[in-house]
Amino acid sequence: MSAIEVKVPDIGDFKNVPVIEIPVKPGDVVKLDDPLLVLESDKASMEVPSPAAGKVLEILVKLGDKVGEGSLILTLEAEGAAAAATGPAVAAPAAPPASAKIAQEPIAVTDLDAGRLTNPAPIVGSTNYPPNIAADFSNVHASPSVRRLARELDLDLTKLTGTGDKGRITKEDVKAFLGGGKAAAPAGVSGGSGIPEIPTIDFSKFGPIEEKPLSRIKKLSGPFLHRSWLNVPAVTQHDEADITEIEAYRKELDDAAKTDKKKPFRVSLLPFLMKACVSTLKTFPDFNSSLNPAKDGLIYKKYYNIGIAVDTPEGLVVPVIKDVDRKGVLEISRELGEISAKARDGKLSPAEMSGATFTISSLGGIGGTGFTPIVNAPEVAILGVVRSKMAPVWNGEEFKPRLMLPLSLSYDHRVIDGAAAARFCRHLAPLLEDVRRLAL
Repeated sequence: MSAIEVKVPDIGDFKNVPVIEIPVKPGDVVKLDDPLLVLESDKASMEVPSPAAGKVLEILVKLGDKVGEGSLILTLEAEGAAAAATGPAVAAPAAPPASAKIAQEPIAVTDLDAGRLTNPAPIVGSTNYPPNIAADFSNVHASPSVRRLARELDLDLTKLTGTGDKGRITKEDVKAFLGGGKAAAPAGVSGGSGIPEIPTIDFSKFGPIEEKPLSRIKKLSGPFLHRSWLNVPAVTQHDEADITEIEAYRKELDDAAKTDKKKPFRVSLLPFLMKACVSTLKTFPDFNSSLNPAKDGLIYKKYYNIGIAVDTPEGLVVPVIKDVDRKGVLEISRELGEISAKARDGKLSPAEMSGATFTISSLGGIGGTGFTPIVNAPEVAILGVVRSKMAPVWNGEEFKPRLMLPLSLSYDHRVIDGAAAARFCRHLAPLLEDVRRLAL
């Protein structure tokens, strides 16, 4: 047995992240990957797992402390060969930074409606907690998601009695408190702070039932999606693009990529779509902006990071391809293949799921004729696409079969009006119709 120092691992660009939970104490015996503490940025909650099995010797941080990559958090008496692991632990993201929820899906990368919703505005509550109640509820036994929910609802967790393991307060306890179950709801709060709750029904009275828990990703992304839905007045603009020519070119690139001598990869329509979106975002910069905290101005981003919602066995996550404007179709294709595999294996880091300026959600591998993707706040727009289909198109002399791609652009109406959204789509569609317009 030997002592090792445990430090905060790479958590992306986040600095001065507060410690919101320390689930261990000196003398506790932990296993490999057991959570040692929980950090919470404005985008996600992150657990710092133990790099080895052993006994906690000394905890060097306290609740409320702000830490960053490399900060020393505790010492651990590790067992056996594991003592050699003196480097930082690997952080396990406890929340998918979305949107997008959202938008996070293609065939090799099957895009669905986004679940990554980063830095959203609170739904309810002034966060005017009583003087003796810390905003992070460090004096109660509850998970990060429950603490976050309590802050959103301006709810005092010290008034709740936990029914979880060792008295831990669960989301069910919060629901019961608000719904008048185990305790009376506070004055002014009714079924989700003014929003009527769906009544509880005993479905077993009508026939056999089976209950299964939601996946961890769905449990975490659900509140983000709900928050964006409640805060963003979203509208969806529908259009379509003729991708007959670009699809023929894509197939040529895909055939060559599958036989690549270094490492075979696939070329989908998505990289072309990403390049076309970046070109359109440059022409319409409002779509690449975010509202400032006071909601009285726009923050224009001079970089172009595209979020792609990826369908995984556990639910949606949204990795982000950075600096799409500086990359070609083949480079983006390789990166998409790699990051999609990491998403499906649950190995994405927080840095790989943050920083998006615009999101694409594609159901192309499944089908449909259109849908309304949820905007990944604080982004102001998201593009949804479904499976392309052959359709007769009039060319001025006759109808010709053309491959048409439906486009669905959802946007925040506080920032973008309908005319701008229509112009955005009318600029985007021709870029997809003529591959020569794209900077490949």
